Amino acid sequence: MLNITFVCTGNTCRSAMAEGLFKKILSERGITDITCRSCGLAAYTGDEASPQAVEVCAERGADLTHHRATVFNQYILDETDIMVCMTENHKNAVMRVNPSFRILVPEGGIPDPFGGDTEIYRNCADKIEAFLEKFLDSITMDIEPMKEEHIKEIAELEKISFSVPWSENGLRAELSNETAHFLTAISDGKILGYIGIHEICGEAYITNVAVFPEYRRLGIGETLIDAATHGAKKRNCEFISLEVRISNIPAIELYKKQGYNIVGQRKNFYSNPTEDAYIMTRYLR
Repeated sequence: MLNITFVCTGNTCRSAMAEGLFKKILSERGITDITCRSCGLAAYTGDEASPQAVEVCAERGADLTHHRATVFNQYILDETDIMVCMTENHKNAVMRVNPSFRILVPEGGIPDPFGGDTEIYRNCADKIEAFLEKFLDSITMDIEPMKEEHIKEIAELEKISFSVPWSENGLRAELSNETAHFLTAISDGKILGYIGIHEICGEAYITNVAVFPEYRRLGIGETLIDAATHGAKKRNCEFISLEVRISNIPAIELYKKQGYNIVGQRKNFYSNPTEDAYIMTRYLR
């Protein structure tokens, strides 16, 4: 069972709506192995959801009439697998309690509608609902070997993500390459991202990792890297390495979080624009 907790300030607007709307989506998709709850960092226990939150959620088929606010506490943290915070400030507050916890924040954050009219609450609910659909895709996705039917979509992802993208033919050639282990993240037939790995003489190299823009910041890249690293270790590789633009700070921080360290630098490795690359390595033995 996967347990999700939504967090805002008072647990009467944003996180309450997220909980109600997520339960509705889970029910619509027939998913029974994911549960969710909500809480507030400064909630007054027992407060009802705001009338506007109740109204706009009812319009979408979610019932908040029985919602009662709960204040954030260590028990909730202990019972949570993934925490979704409405803003970076909420995330930072939780990380002061546990800096290693897995926390997601919707892109750009969800502004507080408190004190606004019903239309402001509708806009807030729209943003929450759009995030929840993609979030659910990310936590129910499968990691599969790349296949011919994936090539066209992955080639489009390459064009979106890189200044010098791989072509369809280049990707297709990897299907028959004995040193290649390319993986895709797929949810309900949709490709969310992919990773390419080459393994030679017990040494593994990540060629590319990319996620479609609308699915970024949901942990998909991290999951792909985990899968690639696990596969390389299972095949008795001694280490796994990659190159990354020295200006790509978010990617560098992600790799560091995954246990990769900077071990070298390649001059003018990238073009369009020209830039050095860090070599980052994780040793598997």
